Amino acid sequence: AARARIGDLLDIGVRFDRADGALDLGREGAHSRNRVVHAGGDATGAEIQRALTEYARGHELIELYERHYLVDLLVREKICYGALVYDEKRQRLRVFWAGAVVLATGGASRIFRHNTNPEVATGDGMAAAYRAGADLMDMEFVQFHPTVFRQPGGDPFLISERLRGEGAILLNHREERFMPRYHERGELAPRDVVTRAILAEMRQSGAPCVYIDARHIPAERLRNRFPKITGTLAGHGLDITRDLIPVTPAAHYFMGGVRTDLCGRTSIEGLYACGEVACTGVHGANRLASNSLLEGLVFAGRVVASTRGRLERRRPPRFCCDKLLPPAGCDAAALRRALQDTMDGGAGPVRTPAGLAGVLAFCGDWEWLRRHAAATPAEMEVRNMLEVGHLVAEAAMSRTESRGAHYRVDFPSPQVRWRKHIIFRC
Repeated sequence: AARARIGDLLDIGVRFDRADGALDLGREGAHSRNRVVHAGGDATGAEIQRALTEYARGHELIELYERHYLVDLLVREKICYGALVYDEKRQRLRVFWAGAVVLATGGASRIFRHNTNPEVATGDGMAAAYRAGADLMDMEFVQFHPTVFRQPGGDPFLISERLRGEGAILLNHREERFMPRYHERGELAPRDVVTRAILAEMRQSGAPCVYIDARHIPAERLRNRFPKITGTLAGHGLDITRDLIPVTPAAHYFMGGVRTDLCGRTSIEGLYACGEVACTGVHGANRLASNSLLEGLVFAGRVVASTRGRLERRRPPRFCCDKLLPPAGCDAAALRRALQDTMDGGAGPVRTPAGLAGVLAFCGDWEWLRRHAAATPAEMEVRNMLEVGHLVAEAAMSRTESRGAHYRVDFPSPQVRWRKHIIFRC
């Protein structure tokens, strides 16, 4: 399936990098061999997005509605009839009826202050599906990327694992290589191992970061293979060929999400999900590097196959929402920042009962907001973030072991009895 989907991308014009006429394959963390196709050196996602956007805009059967925000799914008796959305341009609600609704709203790492995600990754699809009665699974498994460049006052910028795959190493504040002390694979250990090792080095030294050292890699090779990273660092006054690059871990990817089968079907008839919003189970407790784009492509194809011939709209029942109180008028931006700080402190890569209890208490203090209407997308987003944050903390508190991306100080080892999923249903 993966090979076919990559072929589809090539057919619509994605310009993957090649070497001697064949696809140029790279290696990342926990990979045993070169297996990752890439584009523009380190700009694979941007290139895929460019080609897909051009294709969608030019297709006569595709209608695009930009600046439309998902508010809720229209579900009755476990059947999804459509979606309620907010049209930001016209500042009004709209209803879209459909025979099939596909959630592809991305992840939720913006619930953490330190993250690699765009502003819109606030868990809106997960929260809407949960409110509609869909199953959410594995919410405790949040992956933190170990190497994120962050300058004071600047946006975090992910330093691709491919740089370590090319031979870059990690140094602590004394410029000592430390990863071989933590794992036999060194810098290419699984992400959770590298993340905790970095945090341990920072905690022991009191330093605010560790460093990536690529100075021993030929300069021309670095510039050719990592043009985006090279340019971004140059904008901050750093030369990847000469300087150490300061990095820290940051929230990156949700393994958990809306539970689906292997064809993208959720627990609600007519509702499908693919990409990071979904939890297909294929990533387990700790996603392998670069499998996120691939999973989205493969399961998008399976969703299409599942919905083929089943797109006839059902006659919808009457939907009415007359139980909400007027908008509460809370400061959504301030609440968002407070939640992010609480999540960073209590539900990050290294978790304690006290920290998780603090997150649960914080989210619980704001449950009253559910009874009030939201006046703006910002208010809607922060409520979704509270919902997702509460589910992350509740699942993490319940799972009394450490497994993959979920690490508990008080239960540092995996337990056989926890070889199972935690599923939430509203």
